[in-house]
Amino acid sequence: MKKQRQLLATLLAGAMLASVVTGCGGKEEPAPAETPAEAPEETPAEASEEAEAPEETPDEAAAPVEKKGVLMMATTTSTADTGLLDYLAPIFLEETGWELQWSAVGTGEALKMGENGDVDIVLVHAKASEEEFVASGFGVERFQVMYNDFVVIGPTEPVAPTEDIESLFKTIQEDQLTFVSRGDDSGTDKKEKGIWKKLELDPSENPNYLESGQGMGATITMADEKDAYCLTDRGTWLKMKNDADVEIQLDIICEGASDLLNQYGIIAVSPEKYPDVNNEAANTMIEWICSEEVQELIGNYGVDQYGEALFTPNANE
Repeated sequence: MKKQRQLLATLLAGAMLASVVTGCGGKEEPAPAETPAEAPEETPAEASEEAEAPEETPDEAAAPVEKKGVLMMATTTSTADTGLLDYLAPIFLEETGWELQWSAVGTGEALKMGENGDVDIVLVHAKASEEEFVASGFGVERFQVMYNDFVVIGPTEPVAPTEDIESLFKTIQEDQLTFVSRGDDSGTDKKEKGIWKKLELDPSENPNYLESGQGMGATITMADEKDAYCLTDRGTWLKMKNDADVEIQLDIICEGASDLLNQYGIIAVSPEKYPDVNNEAANTMIEWICSEEVQELIGNYGVDQYGEALFTPNANE
C-alpha cells in the first residue's frame, strides 16, 4: 500500500510539472533549420587567379610618358618674352618625355650658340641668317613654324600713324627724332638695320639714335621712358602693353607694311658636326611643334587674354 501511494505521488508531480511548462511556454518551437556553412573567403592570390581583369578606362590606359632627358634650345627673346615657351614646355614634357630648356638671346647670338655646338636646336627669326646657318653645315634643315609681324611704336606726335615704313624712317632721320634700337644683332635688329640700309641712311648720324643692347622687352621699356620710337615684333608688344608693371604710354605708329612679316624657323644643330648634340630630342621637337595639334595651340595662344593671337602658325604651308 505504501508503495502504491509513492507511485501515485510521483505520477501527480510529473503531471503538475507538465502543466506548468505548457502554461508558460506552450508547445516547444521547433529548432531552426541549420544554415548552410559559409564558403571560406578567397585569398587575394586566389581571387586574382580566378577573376578576369577589368577593362582599363582611357585615363588608366594612358600611362605617363617616362622622362627621357633635356633638350637645350637657343632662341630669340620674343618667344620667351611673350610667354609662348613657358606655355608650350610643360606640354612638350608631358607628351614626349623631353624637358625643354632654353637661352633667350638675340637671333645672331642664338645662331652662334648653334655654331659652337652649345645647344641642340635653335628657334629664331632671321631667314637669311638661318639659311646661311644650314648651308654652312651647322644646321640640318630649316622648318618654318609661325610668324607675326613687325610694328613701329612711339609717341603719336609729331608723327601720325602710317603704313609707310620707309617714309616713317626718313622722317625720324631728317627730324632727328629719338629712336631706340636693340643693337644686339637680333632678328629685330637685323630687320631694322636692313630698312636703314635700303634707304641708304646712316642712323648713327642722328644724335638721338640710341642702342639698348638688350632684349625686346627691355628695349620697349627704354623707348617708353624716353618717349622714343622703336621697331618691335607685335607679339612682344601686345604682351608688354597689357602685362607690364608700368603702363606703356606708346602706341603703334606704323603697321601693315608688306615687308614687315616676321617669320620664325626651327633648325636642329648638325649631329655630324657635333656628335654629342641631342639629335633625337631635336627631331622630336621639330615633329611636335609642326604637328597640327601644336600648331593649333600656337594659333590660339594669347587670343583670350589679348584679343588676338601673338603668333600665326604656318608650319604646314
